[in-house]
Amino acid sequence: MIVDARGHRCPTPGLKLQKAMRGAAPGACFTLLATDPMARIDVPHLMNAVGGKTVSITETDGVLTIVVATPGAPTG
Repeated sequence: MIVDARGHRCPTPGLKLQKAMRGAAPGACFTLLATDPMARIDVPHLMNAVGGKTVSITETDGVLTIVVATPGAPTG
């Protein structure tokens, strides 16, 4: 699922991601799109706090693409 938080400042991207993850299956993947550079720091902290995993963070043309997995993601 894609969570589009472009144009929003932190903490909004993290809050939108957290709302989207509610009720998600264990190990579900979400892609957050954000333009606030603080999301690069805030989202990994959020994922650590909820027991999830930050899979990858990339940036293209000022847009961060952050892929995360909800708690219970298979390891490997």
